[in-house]
Amino acid sequence: MKRFFKTVEKDSDASLKKPKPNEEIEENKEPLKFLTWNANSFLLRVKNNWNDFTKFITTFDPDVIAIQEVRMPAAGSKGTPKNQGELKDDTNPSREEKKILMRALSSPPFGNYLVWWSLADSKYAGTALLVKKCCKPKRVVFNLDQIASKHEPDGRVILAEFETFRLLNTYVPNNGWKEEANSFQRRRKWDKRILDFVTQNSDKPLIWCGDLNVSHEEIDVSHPEFFSSAKLNGYVAPNKEDWGQPGFTSSERKRFGTILREGKLVDAYRFLHKDKDMEQGFSWSGNPVGKYRGKRMRIDYFIVPEEFKEKIVACEMHGQGIELQGFYGSDHCPVTLELSPSSNSQKEDPV
Repeated sequence: MKRFFKTVEKDSDASLKKPKPNEEIEENKEPLKFLTWNANSFLLRVKNNWNDFTKFITTFDPDVIAIQEVRMPAAGSKGTPKNQGELKDDTNPSREEKKILMRALSSPPFGNYLVWWSLADSKYAGTALLVKKCCKPKRVVFNLDQIASKHEPDGRVILAEFETFRLLNTYVPNNGWKEEANSFQRRRKWDKRILDFVTQNSDKPLIWCGDLNVSHEEIDVSHPEFFSSAKLNGYVAPNKEDWGQPGFTSSERKRFGTILREGKLVDAYRFLHKDKDMEQGFSWSGNPVGKYRGKRMRIDYFIVPEEFKEKIVACEMHGQGIELQGFYGSDHCPVTLELSPSSNSQKEDPV
């Protein structure tokens, strides 16, 4: 099979060469088809589920692919500052893993995409953004402050600016179960930063996608009572609003509602799908074995500005059932968004 693949250079494959962060690129085609997916280890999906996922991508043909939970470590030796925009390749195992991943992303149809990474120091979290070469963004940064070359901790943000909108790919921190610095407190700070971001950057429409780790309403979970009363080892949080499954506590849901309201944003899927769909209405599914069997949540989203509502052609979840059909090995299924093209008068009267 070697003859089918190009030799992978140490830094990156030539077909995946990307512009430097913050680099201005000439205007080109605006993307209209988007896909977001928490891969729950991109490398494992490449090793075990790539053929099926490739067929799905070939069929849907997205202009933009947003990935969360890449779980590939950033470049850099132990004890040295990491380059969160590049894959680790300074050990034999890491070089082999990088080679596997880059080969997959060099093969059709992925060779038609530019790739950006924002990675953690270890095999944890991390995001990736794949954009068709004909839709190259004007600018890409990796933090909510929009500072060139800076990455968020754990590589949780990639922000791409296109001609008529920005696209924000996030892997939102899990709320956790306890009143601790890396649990409730971390999530509150994150939600406050997102709220500030959406309200202070209203100069251009925002499409926000990814694993947002919250189910906004009861309709967004399969078993509301189960998730509302969930506990970890019998622990009960001091504040009743923090009780329940991470992602379905009252406090998280209220803060998410505030972000949507203050940011004048719309949940694209729920805008089109008003009723609960027990078969195909959830993006995350619990382990098919154990108490979480059949327990599902919708925590992966496309959030669009209110002025884009009439441009939404479709927003769908592509997994179904409790046996995780269409999840491609992950515990999350892909979610897609399609928008209608803007009119020719768009530049004179921006959407």
